[in-house]
Amino acid sequence: MYKGHTVSVVIPCFNEEHGIAAVLKGMPDYVDQVVVVDNNSTDETGRIAKEMGAEVIFETKKGYGNAYQAGLPAATGDIIATADGDGTYPTHSIGPIIDYLLEGGYDFVSASRFPLRNPDAMRGRNVLGNKILTWTTRILWLRWMADSQSGMWVFKGNVLKRIKPVSTGMPFSEEIKLLVVDDPRLRFAEYHVDYHERIGETKLFAWKDGVENLLFLFKLRLRRTMLGKLLGINSHR
Repeated sequence: MYKGHTVSVVIPCFNEEHGIAAVLKGMPDYVDQVVVVDNNSTDETGRIAKEMGAEVIFETKKGYGNAYQAGLPAATGDIIATADGDGTYPTHSIGPIIDYLLEGGYDFVSASRFPLRNPDAMRGRNVLGNKILTWTTRILWLRWMADSQSGMWVFKGNVLKRIKPVSTGMPFSEEIKLLVVDDPRLRFAEYHVDYHERIGETKLFAWKDGVENLLFLFKLRLRRTMLGKLLGINSHR
């Protein structure tokens, strides 16, 4: 428990047997629940996570979004945080982010990696891809965002009652943020964190995932525009 609030952490994993051990070992004591989603791993990710005290959900449908669609409903905390199983996101920053969320009256805070304090923590092509996607988001939504692709978020548990992400793949990360941004009753903010070099081999298909995320941004923006027009028409009836 952190300052009177129960805290759950959800971690999607695919073949992260080395990384997840380090992540769970470094999990802050104030975290009440850790949910690890084993997304059809072929290694010992699930076994290691379970032995280290995490609740393990096995999701056979591969995909970053599928993992979260399975894991988030299992989170019971007043506040929910996310991280990756490769050790890249700093779980020790969950507490300071919660402080920022509560003191600022926010509902959802995304952990921004940029500017990178350690330039070696991310490959150059991934930095470029993130910049393209983030700038596209800024232009389409007319809103400043430092890191549209961050995979670490801290938010109030009731947020999930208001938004319904549908992505089953990598676009889930940008979708959940933008659904919050689009909801007038939810307050969104970012908090800068350190980003670390990953433990183990990357599972990201940079160009394929990048194109998928880019196309999803335009699809989501078009859907928002069409919904806005529909509501505008209905409001004049």
